[in-house]
Amino acid sequence: MNATSSFNEVAGFRVRLWRGESMCLLGFDVDDPEPDFVGFAVEYREPGGTEFVTLHNRLSFNPADPVSGDRTHPTTEAPLQTYRWVHFPWQPRPGLYTYRITKMHMPSDGQLVAGLQIELPIDLGPVTIDGFLDIGFARNFASSQAFEDKKVSLGLANEDLLPAEASQGLAFADRKAAIASRAENIYEWLGFEAAKLLFEFLDDAIADNAVTIDAMAYDLNEPDIVGRLEQLGSRLRIIIDDSAEHGERASAETKAAARLRRSAGTKNVHRGHFRNLQHNKVFIAHRNGVPHRVLGGSTNFSFRGLYIQANNMYVFTDTAIAGLFSDMFALAFTDMGGFAATDFAKVWHTVQHPNRPAVRLCFSPHSQPELSLAPVGGDIDQATSSVLYSFAFMNQTTSGAVRQALDRLMDKPLFSYGVVNKSGGMEIKKPGGETGLVDFAYLSKHAPEPFKSEWSGGKGINIHHKFVVIDFDKPTAKVYTGSSNFSPAGERNNGDHLIVIEDQRVAIAYAIEAIRVFDHLNFRNRMREAEGRRRNTTPRQPLLLQKPTAISNRPEPWFAKFYVPGSPRERDRKTFSRNDTN
Repeated sequence: MNATSSFNEVAGFRVRLWRGESMCLLGFDVDDPEPDFVGFAVEYREPGGTEFVTLHNRLSFNPADPVSGDRTHPTTEAPLQTYRWVHFPWQPRPGLYTYRITKMHMPSDGQLVAGLQIELPIDLGPVTIDGFLDIGFARNFASSQAFEDKKVSLGLANEDLLPAEASQGLAFADRKAAIASRAENIYEWLGFEAAKLLFEFLDDAIADNAVTIDAMAYDLNEPDIVGRLEQLGSRLRIIIDDSAEHGERASAETKAAARLRRSAGTKNVHRGHFRNLQHNKVFIAHRNGVPHRVLGGSTNFSFRGLYIQANNMYVFTDTAIAGLFSDMFALAFTDMGGFAATDFAKVWHTVQHPNRPAVRLCFSPHSQPELSLAPVGGDIDQATSSVLYSFAFMNQTTSGAVRQALDRLMDKPLFSYGVVNKSGGMEIKKPGGETGLVDFAYLSKHAPEPFKSEWSGGKGINIHHKFVVIDFDKPTAKVYTGSSNFSPAGERNNGDHLIVIEDQRVAIAYAIEAIRVFDHLNFRNRMREAEGRRRNTTPRQPLLLQKPTAISNRPEPWFAKFYVPGSPRERDRKTFSRNDTN
């Protein structure tokens, strides 16, 4: 076991665990699957626990079993018929998790028999790089079976959780407080580590009178965030976007600005939008006037940003990195209109410390968007193993180094997964280059068995990430992320930041997040495609696990597609299970 993964092999059966942010990716492989091999059973033991808990599968073998979204089956009875799985602990605990993976077989009598078994530990501690960097993701489970289960257990309806309009967010404070006061706080669960990082950052600042905060907000309608900013009093300076609807009198951003002018002072609250948008989502903490921590990422300070969308957030504890953000804020606070013409906006800034990852940063707007985008496109082109990405608005971008590199990627024999938005839903780029369309609203009406109707999470997009991971399984791994939409128009006109972090532990965390989101959407996309084929032909059939060919009389076993030479599924199987990549 090392800081990023854990591996073992027994008689041609391999398992590799990969550390994510309070989640774990499990990769499996079998050299020569037996004809009666029917999948993998997975059990885990939590830190400090004594008993193993079995992961569950919503699918089963038995068509007579009335499977529904309300029922799950232990993988010891309904094995996973896939070669990787992301385990997202319901309530993660810091420390060492132990996983036990068992090959399951089904002889001709139809009874399951356990085969080879591998047991492996991995530390899923919540801090990414102690004393330097912590990454957090929002759960993005509002459109999921897990959320449906959680919501029912708490007696909540969809309309209970979010204001009907973004402009009503601050007035939703009492309703949110009433829901949050229940036995389990659904907002903490949905916001996950991103919300934890954000509120801890603000609470630490409030508690320390030597700390001042410089903030930059795009969406700002989450009442607990605004309430904490008010508690800082004159220790806060903030720039709030005033583009389009944000500048309207009735907007939450305008109301928040009025409140903060009263608490922080009029001179400490600015409105603006650079050439188009003030798109940063940033808090910079200064202690005794010295910048020492900074929070940034894709997560807006809003209900949707924290509790609905797939988003990422990071906190650097580093005076050099915080200092660069502080310089950016000072320039914008003084002369937002002139920011693009400054020397600061025309270069990449590098921070390198001994025994720390190299971090490079670029701040927009700048007149030459390829300044920031060309290195990203170049690294995508030069990837040797894998490219994993999640971009919120790439469908709206038809030019630029990043979009062009992604188009070229589809024709390369690399392992790649990606998700981008498309009008009305999500476009999924599969490893083979084919695309599919996922519409969240569709799921609420047409989810086939065994899945219940799922909530689309209200108005707006559900995937808001902005990142790309290059060669996560290599020592040279890196991730590009930030508030930037990676588009020429955005880099030319919006106030944003783009960061590259050259570190495998960080890259793996983002890679697992990309896989988690892709799998969630791709599975529902396949459900939709199946529904489309069946709509005017045969009745819907429940999704089932496949029995061995000797029993099912199917022409091929379930695992055959994973062993087609050169296929995307073969690359998938090998990428996550092998120990020869670093």
